[in-house]
Amino acid sequence: MDGNVFHSWSAQDLIDPVNVVSGQGSTFTDDQGRDYLDFSSQLVNLALGHGNQRLIQSIKDQADRLVTIQPSFKNDTRSQLAQELVERAGESFGSVFFTNGGAEANENAVRMARGYTGRRKVMSAYRSYHGATSTAISLTGDPRRWANEPSDSSVVHFFGPYTYRSAFWSEDERQECERSLAHLEQQIILEGSQTIAAIILETVVGTNGILVPPEGYLPGVRALCDKYGIVYIADEVMAGFGRTGTLFAVENFGVVPDLITFAKGVNSGYVPLGGVIISKEIQKTWSTTAYPGGLTYSGHPLACAPGLETLKIFDEDKILDRVRDLGERVVRPRLEAMKEKYSIVGEVRGLGLFWAIELVKDRETREPLVPFNASGADAAPMNDFAGYCKQNGVWPFVHFNRVHVAPPLVISEEELVRGLDVYDAALAELDEKN
Repeated sequence: MDGNVFHSWSAQDLIDPVNVVSGQGSTFTDDQGRDYLDFSSQLVNLALGHGNQRLIQSIKDQADRLVTIQPSFKNDTRSQLAQELVERAGESFGSVFFTNGGAEANENAVRMARGYTGRRKVMSAYRSYHGATSTAISLTGDPRRWANEPSDSSVVHFFGPYTYRSAFWSEDERQECERSLAHLEQQIILEGSQTIAAIILETVVGTNGILVPPEGYLPGVRALCDKYGIVYIADEVMAGFGRTGTLFAVENFGVVPDLITFAKGVNSGYVPLGGVIISKEIQKTWSTTAYPGGLTYSGHPLACAPGLETLKIFDEDKILDRVRDLGERVVRPRLEAMKEKYSIVGEVRGLGLFWAIELVKDRETREPLVPFNASGADAAPMNDFAGYCKQNGVWPFVHFNRVHVAPPLVISEEELVRGLDVYDAALAELDEKN
């Protein structure tokens, strides 16, 4: 246990956290002097890496001018970041509601959808994570929701597309797209379309599998939302801000949502920040009526300053171009080669610097290497993989039967190759055992 710190998602007496004392670029260091290549960007938020001096200086400069101001006042740093985000999101958007993180962003997006439509229900996918506050954990599909129930009973879950483990017996991505959209529409009808305020989707599902939607799926969701008067919320908390090679992940799929939620990569978590980018149409709802929500630290200047600097760095250093290049030229072929070499690799998938390696006991049956939501002895193979990586200086991202590749967007090509080498060696050892 870590003294008086109560840790999230943990049995307090069964943990022994690594004591991290410093970080620089794509590496962090513990109190024993061990360096770890951060292949998970902490919680997939550290887009511009540890110790970025430009982000740090932006916080210092803002602190010299104004440390904090409550959200009812106008502040130039907050206003400038909102303007930048709206302009980059597209002409249909008009404003930004700032929050302290992703869960609060999703909470407020749902509140906005309900206020705009006058409806209550919200639909979300089973394979999803939207946060740990009350509505956000209800929206979440993964097992972290279970212990928090009952919560918001007006949330309805559905099956999103997942061609490798299709719930619809699809043989390819075209069938998966068609059948998952047909499933979603039937559920809308049976739930009562007039009762549904919003559909919320991670543009690319993050923790629950790096599930890249098949071509046509998100435009199909957009069409269903338009047909039934439902608000489309794109959760870009993890997938946004360059992770997939575009500023907003929806740009990969030619679709415009009504609300975009963000956090994490907007300023690499240097100071907590999230928000909702709101369409001009929805923001009209509160033109002459007070919006029923707010946060003491909404748009905190010390958080917005590194957000502005992040966008400058993205432009000046051509971050999006390098993410696309590294993803396609380095990561994709390397993971596909691992799939060819190791029988435990069932599928690899991803975009930009956002990838998953799905591990199986049998390629024919696609039985997962460890059971869904495995823990204890059942999770031993994945724990072995993670242990090998850590012993060899790489901090991996492991979830259920999957290994993810999500390093900082500023990782050097040499570091990226080194991390993939360790993943490769860990898979070789795991393949021999299983």
